[in-house]
Amino acid sequence: MKRIQSQKGVQGIIIVNSEGIPIKTTLDNSSTVQYAGLIHQLVMKARGTIRDIDPQNDLTFLRVRSKKNEIMIAPDKDYFLIVIQNPSD
Repeated sequence: MKRIQSQKGVQGIIIVNSEGIPIKTTLDNSSTVQYAGLIHQLVMKARGTIRDIDPQNDLTFLRVRSKKNEIMIAPDKDYFLIVIQNPSD
């Protein structure tokens, strides 16, 4: 986590379990809960969509970019790694 946090532009890191509950974070509590809950829903929807298209396939990485930041999500079987960064840095 320290190595990722030290990268230029990284604003925060969240590790979330498979139920969407934050386990470790570098953000404040309210931001962590908001990101974890919403991103958990997004990942489950994206994973379901991928599997609907091809049942043999699975989501391995999801990247969402907005005007303000970029959110990178690496889902695994038991955990998600969420990294929020400033895309212009």
